[in-house]
Amino acid sequence: QVQLVESGGGKVQAGDSLRLSCAASGGTFSNYGMGWFRQAAGKEREFVASLSRNGYKTYYKLSVEGRFIISRDNAKNTVYLQMNSLKPEDTAVYYCAAVFTAAVTDAPTWEGEYNYWGQGTQVTVSS
Repeated sequence: QVQLVESGGGKVQAGDSLRLSCAASGGTFSNYGMGWFRQAAGKEREFVASLSRNGYKTYYKLSVEGRFIISRDNAKNTVYLQMNSLKPEDTAVYYCAAVFTAAVTDAPTWEGEYNYWGQGTQVTVSS
């Protein structure tokens, strides 16, 4: 089991950067693949980025690839989402998610794969 708490959201201007953090507790962090998802107002939740247990395998939503970077620090039980060159269309509530998996290279992109979710943190980007 694991509990997740996101932080780092806020209101920024287009072109600015933010780094979201997701602190995990209650489980062995290195046993979990991690993901970031987001949900804009009136829209379905969508995949943003994912990262394998070993920190080497990543996937990104096409529209954020090259701008966002997902990373993890297993010693700190924390996963990050560095968001650069933010655009108004990035405005959403961002959720951290974790999935227990035996494979160190797994980095699921489907939200149904994830077992645990944080409460979300709001990111608002103004043009």
